[in-house]
Amino acid sequence: MSKKLYLTIVFIGISCISFAQEKLTLQQAITIALQNNYDIKISKNDIDIAKNNATIGNAGMLPNVQGSYTNGGSLQNTTQTPANGPDKVIRGARSTNNNLGADLNWTIFNGFTMFANYDRLKELQKQGELNSRLVILNTVSDVISSYYDIVRQQQLVAAADSSMDVSVLRSKIAKIKLQLGKGSKLDLLAAQVDYNSDTSNYLQTKNTLQLAKVRLNQLLVRTIDTDFTVDNVITLDATLTYNQLAELTEKQNPNVQNAFINQKIATLNLKSIRGARYPVVSLNSGYSRANSTSPTGFNQKFEANGLTYGISAKINIFDGFLQRQQERNAKIEIDNSLLNLNKTKIDVNAQLRTAFQNYRTYLDLINLEQRNLDIAKENLDITLAKYRLGSIAPLELREAQRNEIDAKNRFIEMQYQTKIAETTLKEISGTINLSY
Repeated sequence: MSKKLYLTIVFIGISCISFAQEKLTLQQAITIALQNNYDIKISKNDIDIAKNNATIGNAGMLPNVQGSYTNGGSLQNTTQTPANGPDKVIRGARSTNNNLGADLNWTIFNGFTMFANYDRLKELQKQGELNSRLVILNTVSDVISSYYDIVRQQQLVAAADSSMDVSVLRSKIAKIKLQLGKGSKLDLLAAQVDYNSDTSNYLQTKNTLQLAKVRLNQLLVRTIDTDFTVDNVITLDATLTYNQLAELTEKQNPNVQNAFINQKIATLNLKSIRGARYPVVSLNSGYSRANSTSPTGFNQKFEANGLTYGISAKINIFDGFLQRQQERNAKIEIDNSLLNLNKTKIDVNAQLRTAFQNYRTYLDLINLEQRNLDIAKENLDITLAKYRLGSIAPLELREAQRNEIDAKNRFIEMQYQTKIAETTLKEISGTINLSY
């Protein structure tokens, strides 16, 4: 087979593999995660439960109506002995009893407890929506981090591959010099060892890339071994400012908002407990219909139907100081909720400050590492040219090669770490673009 034909076949094979792989954008990954991720689905179900619970009926504002029906009877043998006359004996006397009714009970006042309960249920619904938003933000943040981890690994694989190219060229030069009698076997063996080392690093980096794809597929809830490619550039937002982020965090951070809702719930809980100090007033009404037969009774048949109605009131006079104890504990819960709110604000602000400090530092390091990479590339080109001329030792070329690959790896790592810090800042401030 000619070399030209062989290269053509290889090119066609590579093209087929490329077309078979899915090109996954970050926006597509986020969309898939929002549709498929189990944690997001569970959080949405929790929202539905909270909505179903936030009703006036669940708060105790509506009347309670119950219907009842009973049907029974008996079969007896009886002997009746009157004061005068013979005994009256009845065999197989069948009695029947049939009752049908409906009862209504409506608590119209219980110390405003029902209103406090309804407000608490509405706050729990808001809390469920906040928790769902927090799950969505965390999931999208994980998807962004995992996506750009794959971008990073792709760039590292390309860097490792370029390092192998230099090692291959070095081995060829060492082999030619040895054939011309200007080199040594030792230089050729050292070049081959370095090439094997670079190959090992290349294979390990490719393995890390595949593991990163598994992680993203897991987040997207799709077949774990689905292969795909991603963009090869880490896009950065260098316009974030701390003051703007801090202002947004105060308003939009789910953890802060959650702690604030917990404080409101604690206050409503105290209001509900205090309602027990007031009387409970209820209206009650009912309708019943009954009929019975009794061959052995004074009345052999009985029928009745009609309405009942009334009003009742009750008040707690003394319960062993349990009411006072519950109110004291509720007040302590309010204090705890306020302390937790303040603690959450401090923790979130500390996270924001830390992430922003990392963000600014990584942006500066990107510029520094870019300059280092340019210098390392130029140094490698000069060193490689001198090696071809035989004016430097192989060790100097290897050192220049290592410096270049280290500079490239550091530059890639700084880009990735900057993206992680940027994503963290947007997650804390609640400003992650869910459609990206």
